[in-house]
Amino acid sequence: MPTKLRESDVVIVGMGAVGGVAALPLARAGLHVIGLEAGTRLTRRDFAPDEIRNNVRGWPMAVQKARNEAPTFRATASSPTLRGGHPMMNGVGGTSLHYWAQSWRLNPWDFKVVTETKRRYGASRIPKGSTVEDWPFGFEELEPYYDKVEHEVGVSGQAGNINGKIDPKGNIFEGPRKRGYPMPPLRWTAFIEKMAGAARSLGWHPFPGPAAINSRPYDGRSGCMYHGFCNTGGCHVDAKNSTMVSTIPKAESTDHLKVVTRASVTSIEVDGQGRVTGVTYVIDGADYFQPAKVVLLASYTYENVRLLQLSKSKAFPNGLSNNHGQVGKHYFSHQTAGAVSALFPFNLDAWYGLPAQGVAVDDWADDNFDHSGLDFIGGGNLWTMSDRRPISAAGMSTYGRSPNWGSQWKAFIRENADRSHGAYLQKTTLPYEENYLDLDPTVKDPLGLPVTRITGEFKENERRVAAFVQDKMEEWYKAAGAIQVSKGVVGGAMGASTHAYGGARMGDNPETNVVNRWGFSHETPNLGVLGSCTMGTSGAHNPTLTAQALAWRTGEYLAKSWKSVATKAT
Repeated sequence: MPTKLRESDVVIVGMGAVGGVAALPLARAGLHVIGLEAGTRLTRRDFAPDEIRNNVRGWPMAVQKARNEAPTFRATASSPTLRGGHPMMNGVGGTSLHYWAQSWRLNPWDFKVVTETKRRYGASRIPKGSTVEDWPFGFEELEPYYDKVEHEVGVSGQAGNINGKIDPKGNIFEGPRKRGYPMPPLRWTAFIEKMAGAARSLGWHPFPGPAAINSRPYDGRSGCMYHGFCNTGGCHVDAKNSTMVSTIPKAESTDHLKVVTRASVTSIEVDGQGRVTGVTYVIDGADYFQPAKVVLLASYTYENVRLLQLSKSKAFPNGLSNNHGQVGKHYFSHQTAGAVSALFPFNLDAWYGLPAQGVAVDDWADDNFDHSGLDFIGGGNLWTMSDRRPISAAGMSTYGRSPNWGSQWKAFIRENADRSHGAYLQKTTLPYEENYLDLDPTVKDPLGLPVTRITGEFKENERRVAAFVQDKMEEWYKAAGAIQVSKGVVGGAMGASTHAYGGARMGDNPETNVVNRWGFSHETPNLGVLGSCTMGTSGAHNPTLTAQALAWRTGEYLAKSWKSVATKAT
């Protein structure tokens, strides 16, 4: 029998990128919040610059709870099931501890994909089998929350559209913002400048990308040191603005947030009316029940969906908030396959820097260009950065110019270790009926609970987007002087991803969505769901900032609507 604890106003499951944000408006409103985190608190000493430890051995992900519950995946329901690693981690701050920290807003088009595609190209251009819907609100509704998160967390960047005034130094395609970033963008290297110049020579519009990394001291934390070892590692000077060093301490300073670490939540409990009553969790083999008036799920897409599917009851025999059969549906992950790399005849001096330090081109993102003569919708963000370490450099492609071993290989690496570059290309991905999440029937975690199973593959629209974006990246590299370009395979199965969307989609229609426009369950009114699992489209940019803006919005709504959300109907 679990030990029953004192009731809290709110319990947040997961104190990572989104849970760590939602806690702040709630705590500031005076609500008592319990944050349950499966990981521990890490310190600067845990984030020593160490390529072997971080990039080869996978610290800090390798030792975390998430590693032992990695999802299985398959391309289709008839494909063999495989299992890989888990890119997320547990800890106070979650994956925002070791992420790349690119902090993008979505494009206004991403909120109205169906409406705008039909208006501009006709209904026939919506890919067959896609379940894509418009968001229940537009970009303008989320803009104030983007702004709040950028300033509370700390984001560096260059605005391109302030109240409709376009600044060519920034992203001219972005939606209008009310003010600029709180910090200037991260500095550029000579190679990044060269790539920016090449883009301009093509008539494109390069700009520095936004990053949750301090370009100068901010909120009492150091500016970035550009040492080049934070790719999949934390920051030992707190210049990477995870929620561990930004919003969580602010919430704790109100004395209204208590974080409980090493707490693995196993189920969400409901009463006879189908209202959430709290959560059950395990610490060191002991079970605890944390009662709460409201529960917010913030444990990332796979765990959010898994907890909903595991939490079966008389009121919800198919899983919590799943009486309409929508939990796990509309799943997709960013189409980041179809890599492009290039070999240059000169050194790039890219030994220092970080993945969020670079130059972007959005001319071919989303619907920023005319698709009338094309056979797909959507597009991609082109990104080149300064990020190289010795071991990763030694693993570079030889572009068919030498064997992959022996003295010739060593000579090739010696000459070209600083002459290659790989682009990061994010492409629009849509949801489809055939792509979904469910519980694996055979694979279980150490607690004996089924892990999530991903069934998904990139469809024809996404493969065409990838091929188009590859061609644009090749054009860009060659304009900058590349002597050879290599392209990866497009498409394939969707494995576990840090950019995982859907499974608890947000929308006004409960027949096709799990949560409403405020992030609360259509079927369980005092259950909120946070994160990219509620997002119905991906656009061509990282989901983190959008998920955080949604989390702040949900938290603020809950604080303002406390009585209507938390009080039982009589």
